[in-house]
Amino acid sequence: MANNVLTHNLSEPLRSTTAAKINIDNGDGNMILDGLTSGEPVLASGTLEYLEKLGLPSSTLDLDGSNGQATLTLKASRGRQTWFRFPWQACNGATTWQIHLNPGVQADINAHSDGGNVKIDLAGMNVARLAADTGGGNMDVVLPEEISNLSVTAKSGAGNVTVRIPGGIAARIQATTGMGKVVLDGRFSKVGDKTYQSPDYETAAKKAELTLSSGAGNVSVTTK
Repeated sequence: MANNVLTHNLSEPLRSTTAAKINIDNGDGNMILDGLTSGEPVLASGTLEYLEKLGLPSSTLDLDGSNGQATLTLKASRGRQTWFRFPWQACNGATTWQIHLNPGVQADINAHSDGGNVKIDLAGMNVARLAADTGGGNMDVVLPEEISNLSVTAKSGAGNVTVRIPGGIAARIQATTGMGKVVLDGRFSKVGDKTYQSPDYETAAKKAELTLSSGAGNVSVTTK
């Protein structure tokens, strides 16, 4: 079977959804996740690339109309056969998923790539929790401006992990790396073993708790 790259157009209805759990597993591809800007009445839209020989990605939407809750699961097909890749090759995917989420829906996001680069821009979005990991690619996360108690976990097996925090957000950060460096904005002070915190964290109305790690790359936190 041919190894052509094909594209699946994603469009999931919004209906009465006010909060959603988003589960994304795009195999070993790259991922770009951000907020929908077109104003369409959809929960999620975008484009999902896939290799023809592995088959179409699956998209499952479970709705509970009684309370406005939804669960959206996007998963790459592994097909009947996988191929061998050396560890140092798992740093950029052959395919890319671009996913836009409705910013008016409170999102609980789980995002996984086996080895691609992951870019997540949460600016302008309503996010309760983010857990994102990649086996070998770089991880780049931008936090939203309006939060209360946001929990963020971002991990890479070998790539760099970079998180950008709006200036008005306080944060407590646990940052670890096996072979790289931990580079944090000067407003975060070390308060424990591998733990850093902004001085107003305990009293801040807008704050985030970050758990960041890389096996071989740098871990960086900057103020945007």
